[in-house]
Amino acid sequence: MSEQCTVTARQTLGAKMGFFERWLSLWVGLCILAGVLLGHAAPAPFQFIGSLEVAQVNLPVALLIWLMIIPMLLKIDFRALHQVREHWKGVGVTLFINWGVKPFSMALLGWLFVGQLFRPWLPAAQIDSYIAGLIILAAAPCTAMVFVWSHLTDGEPHFTLSQVALNDLIMVFAFAPVVGLLLGLSAITVPWETLLLSVGLFIVIPVVVAQLWRLSLLAQGGQQRLDAVLKTLHPMSLSALLATLVLLFGFQGEQILTQPMVIVLLAVPILIQVYFNAGLAYWLNGKLGVAHCVAAPSALIGASNFFELAVATAIGLFGFNSGAALATVVGVLVEVPVMLSVVRITLASRAWYERIGTK
Repeated sequence: MSEQCTVTARQTLGAKMGFFERWLSLWVGLCILAGVLLGHAAPAPFQFIGSLEVAQVNLPVALLIWLMIIPMLLKIDFRALHQVREHWKGVGVTLFINWGVKPFSMALLGWLFVGQLFRPWLPAAQIDSYIAGLIILAAAPCTAMVFVWSHLTDGEPHFTLSQVALNDLIMVFAFAPVVGLLLGLSAITVPWETLLLSVGLFIVIPVVVAQLWRLSLLAQGGQQRLDAVLKTLHPMSLSALLATLVLLFGFQGEQILTQPMVIVLLAVPILIQVYFNAGLAYWLNGKLGVAHCVAAPSALIGASNFFELAVATAIGLFGFNSGAALATVVGVLVEVPVMLSVVRITLASRAWYERIGTK
């Protein structure tokens, strides 16, 4: 296994941990503070923004979500799908974790912790909504940040690109059914029209727009032109994320001020599900003899979440003021530190990993 990793470690996806990504949790914390203070001091502007809806979709948030998602999807080359067969074992493990384990394990953890153990310390009216938000968060595998995680672990770039492209394709068809099934099993009413509208607005349309734009940029000036546009859009994408968080916490401010422990309690099942799914994917890859440079990004893709989509869907289904929206934002808050810890674990355990692959 180590020979393949030695070769592919010299390759790169061009992904680096920039200043804003490295301190994303800090920016999220500042947005929480700003949103809570602004929402408490001047609730009228937030109420006006919340009223700008068409078919239960908030227009300002939809615009911000597109600004977040489209630059990320612009990186995806669906032509890389033919490379899936080169790493079929790693791809198979990741798909099993992403679509067969992660959403269902999160539903179980949400029911156990939020619905049972933590119920006395949470607002009773929001229990089902919190569980719904956790399910939505876990139902979509991460699209953009996994390129950074893969790069930090010397991951195989072709595997990462083809795996993300395949997950995005599956997400178009599987996200709504998985979310609908698990919300139904949790006895949460599923507004199917809104759910399907969210899939269309925040998956299908961004994928189509991003791919058409990508083809146009490549035709104009090749990879250099595409990279220049991505570099320009990157700050805009992060700014849109942070602006969305300010809006969310502007609406959630009163609830957070009265229940500050809610964020800590919601983080517990999210942390458990990240480490469980990452560990399971890592171990399964080792047992199948998959190279470490494929197993590490496989574990990271298996554990991380497409929180931008989750935030948009939760707002669309349940509204700004919902526990579901708050639960997905907690996922944003813990994403960077917890995934960096998984990166460190995979790097530190490489010798152990290669030993279990030989047994």
